[in-house]
Amino acid sequence: MKLLYPTSLVIDEKSLEGFGVSLHSYNPKETIPENLIDAEFLVTWANSAQCLKDAAQRMRNVKWIQSLAAGPNDVLAAGFPSSVVVTTGSGLHDHTVAEHAVGLLLNACRRFFEMRDYQVQSKWPGHLGGPQPDRPKGKFTSLRGANVLIWGFGNIAKTLTPHLVSLGANVRGLARSAGVRNGVEVYGEDEIPELFSQTDALVMILPGSSATRHVINEKTLKLLPNHAWIINVGRGTSIDEDALVKALEDGVIGGAALDVFEKEPLPESSPLYKAPNCIISPHAAGGRPQECEALIAHNLRRFLAGQELKNVISTT
Repeated sequence: MKLLYPTSLVIDEKSLEGFGVSLHSYNPKETIPENLIDAEFLVTWANSAQCLKDAAQRMRNVKWIQSLAAGPNDVLAAGFPSSVVVTTGSGLHDHTVAEHAVGLLLNACRRFFEMRDYQVQSKWPGHLGGPQPDRPKGKFTSLRGANVLIWGFGNIAKTLTPHLVSLGANVRGLARSAGVRNGVEVYGEDEIPELFSQTDALVMILPGSSATRHVINEKTLKLLPNHAWIINVGRGTSIDEDALVKALEDGVIGGAALDVFEKEPLPESSPLYKAPNCIISPHAAGGRPQECEALIAHNLRRFLAGQELKNVISTT
């Protein structure tokens, strides 16, 4: 049996030895070579959509696909038969995305982005230094005492929360169902109006689906205080970008730090680039699946033993 892994991934092959499976690397931007097309197991990461569609048509023996993406929409859209087991990379990006979210929040409240703008002009931004009021009311200037609302309270949010709490933030969660998760109060989406009105920073970690498309829009933006920031490290489709630009230009909200967009790369013509108080991050929060060998080995072992795999997702 053959297991294929992409050259976009630096992998320790020794961790996958001893399973009676031969390991083969392949270029995820090219079609699978004919001598590897009979492989039973496929690991995907940064594969092109066209090559995945080609693999779905030609890989007749594939039984299990391990995507290293938290949301393998590319694999699900490729057309593999429903008999193929697909597992996600959920958990592999928790720490990197959480770290990036902290960075964006600190950038927003301490205005590092504005300092950089002045630096490239060889100018001294005196209004950003020297004596400053300590956490003035109606402004987002520190994580200490800030009300941070995380919309989409999964594994990444659970990883992010302790970092924010350690910096003094008041963290609450927002999800489809209410409850207490990892000691954090998570509220249902029926309480959005009240929650938004009390929010200094809204962190979006929502998956991409029809249910989450443009949940941030002209109406919901107006529910936030005019000093509040939006940080999006989830999916770009959750924000109506035209409505966001207008809100930034009109001062409806304080700012936005975005790592994901509806179209990527973000076109040069996008008004987001020049919108006031808007930080553009080029989908850099994830991109480094950590300890993926352990997940691949775990699922390979269980597949060969006929046991249930971790992170299985429906292909229908």
